Amino acid sequence: MRAISLIVAGLLFGGSLVAPLPVMAADGNTVAPEDARVFFVDLKDGDTVPRTFKVKFGVHGMAIKPAGDMSPNSGHHHLFIDESEWPAANEPIPADAHHKHYGAGQTEDTLTLEPGPHLLQLVFADGRHMQFDPPVVSQAITIHVQ
Repeated sequence: MRAISLIVAGLLFGGSLVAPLPVMAADGNTVAPEDARVFFVDLKDGDTVPRTFKVKFGVHGMAIKPAGDMSPNSGHHHLFIDESEWPAANEPIPADAHHKHYGAGQTEDTLTLEPGPHLLQLVFADGRHMQFDPPVVSQAITIHVQ
């Protein structure tokens, strides 16, 4: 009985038993805030890097949350490596050699790539690994691995 009284009191005083849900677009994807953007913190187009190097991810206008967390205006990073074709907007981003997931909320990684040019792009996705609407993506950059 005490639990019910606490629930009723919480609701009367503006509390909620349900966490806020993200806004969804007609296509089923989570709507991104207008000012949301992702970027590479320490890499730029044309940089030359050693075979093993650290890359840091930045985000503005959104919170970083682990995969599975569907809090509004939040998500986690994905790194596309040498990917020229994007997954369908209504499907989760795959996890493979060309699509790295950072579902624990990581903001950096140490990569080892073969020598030569590589195309990198960050994609910020919701807790379901789905792209936002509109997509929150960085500029695609080409780096040169020694």
